[in-house]
Amino acid sequence: MSTGFRKLIFFIVLIGLAYVAWAYMIKPANEDLKKQKAAVETKRAKLTQLENATRDAEDLSKQLTELDDAMSFFENKLPPKSEIHKVLENITMIAQKQGLKPKTIRTLKQKNTHGYVEQPLSMELSGNFSSYYQFLLEIENLDRISQIKELSLKKKSKFEGETEATFIVSIFFQDTKA
Repeated sequence: MSTGFRKLIFFIVLIGLAYVAWAYMIKPANEDLKKQKAAVETKRAKLTQLENATRDAEDLSKQLTELDDAMSFFENKLPPKSEIHKVLENITMIAQKQGLKPKTIRTLKQKNTHGYVEQPLSMELSGNFSSYYQFLLEIENLDRISQIKELSLKKKSKFEGETEATFIVSIFFQDTKA
């Protein structure tokens, strides 16, 4: 055998050995590495989802606490049904303090809702416009929840600045059944 032929056989064996190493060692290792990377990415995605869910759960518990605080705040502003006359008395006193003359006060049909009751009262007052303005400001600053609906002002023709107001004030109180 000549040296050139031996070098050729050695070269072919060397190439064959490289192919066998690639086919049986490197290729399976690369495939296994791809599978492991995919598994790691899947686990990272799940971890990110869990972190987001944890953050959302913490936000929800914080929001729930805030809602509980808001509910207790508003429940404190709702008088029990037995105190409804005191709220009506306060509104009447505010009107008289501002120089308004109550003409009529009528109770309308109660509206029961989840956890509270709305008692609308139809009122007619007469006085000057600035007195109405001060009256509305004081009603707004009451510690209880109330709402003015259907306010209409009519000018009295006899006196300058004198008006008559007809409105419905709704007073909200706790529903003892809820």
